Amino acid sequence: MTKQTVKTELYASKAPLEWAIIANGQLSTAQIPIDVEGNVVKGGIEAQARQTMDNFKHTIEAAQLSMSDVTQVLIYVTGRDQLPVFNKVYAEYFTAPYPNRAAMIVAGLAREEMLCEIVAYAAVPQ
Repeated sequence: MTKQTVKTELYASKAPLEWAIIANGQLSTAQIPIDVEGNVVKGGIEAQARQTMDNFKHTIEAAQLSMSDVTQVLIYVTGRDQLPVFNKVYAEYFTAPYPNRAAMIVAGLAREEMLCEIVAYAAVPQ
């Protein structure tokens, strides 16, 4: 198996990670609500959901894919009341047929001020 890093214009994290990897015909990515300077965006769950989805869409396009290639999305939010807001933003980025999806309510994320995160997979045409 060979892994290919997807080059994005997202903030270059100091953590040992890549924003996206392609291997075995699948793109794997995780996205968080950070801006180009690596700061978590302010403005609550709607602003954070939009930044997360913008970062995600940027990554998908950097891999020369489209949102229709996305096969699964795992959504993490820190409060049950945040999920309807995240859903509203999420729906702006996809059309039917939608990716498979799961949503989890978690006690916290890597950065205390983060309210959401996604993990996603997309099919890469061979």
